Amino acid sequence: MEILDGKKLAGEIKTQVKFDVENFCKEHRAPMLACILVEGDKASEIYVSSKVRACEECGILSKVVRLSSKITQTELEKAIDNLNKDININAILLQLPLPPHLDSNLAINKISPLKDVDCLTDTNLGSLFSGKNQLAPCTAQGIMKLLNKYKIAIEGKRAVVIGRSLLVGKSVSCLLEQSNATVTICHSKTQNLKSITKDADILVVAIGKAKMITTEFIKEGAVVIDVGINRESGKIYGDVDFENVKEKCSYITPVPGGVGPLTVACLMENTLKLSKRQYEGGTNSYTSC
Repeated sequence: MEILDGKKLAGEIKTQVKFDVENFCKEHRAPMLACILVEGDKASEIYVSSKVRACEECGILSKVVRLSSKITQTELEKAIDNLNKDININAILLQLPLPPHLDSNLAINKISPLKDVDCLTDTNLGSLFSGKNQLAPCTAQGIMKLLNKYKIAIEGKRAVVIGRSLLVGKSVSCLLEQSNATVTICHSKTQNLKSITKDADILVVAIGKAKMITTEFIKEGAVVIDVGINRESGKIYGDVDFENVKEKCSYITPVPGGVGPLTVACLMENTLKLSKRQYEGGTNSYTSC
């Protein structure tokens, strides 16, 4: 069994992004990421803070737009539109989840596809699913980078993804399929889940239930990617019962230190990519740093 060290790979990605940003800034201003944070969710506060720190590490400018938890849909969409129009902003991220009274799908689709750093607008998802987009949602992108870093074979393998969110499940399923894996998506209504997952050469778990996946779900020698982050009694657990499962796997991600750091690193990478695209397409004004 080998641990897939997402933290180490994330460091390598951020080092490369920092180098690329320094080169970019020889002729253009530094990229800027705007994070929209609707207040009220403690986990979201932590996630946004980690993204701001990563920006500082990589030489990327950041702006946090804090909005009241009582904000209306119209007010949220107006705030997004203001960022769309701001030529100093290259990338926009709407921190999820939103309060129940807000429609996240409507809000996400107010983000300009040119500034959609997490590739969640209908336009960018359509390009992703048709194989035309170079950007992907950051978590899905990070998972693929991790598999490639460890030279884990994907082509011809049976991959099972538990979870069907656009942010993770559907997106990583698409990328695995584009890498010639045979992919099955499972979810809360899937029957006989264990019988499906036990055939998986690669198992990606994103269900949000602490330590739900035990050895009974795992094929001997499988690669297990745990996307879950569950906080219980001051501790963080993944969706996979790591201690119970690890000896049955060929590779497994830890929680924390697996997929989470890669999500943030790929966010930095996507921010730079969007900045370069906007410069090349003439959609933003750039001056020297």
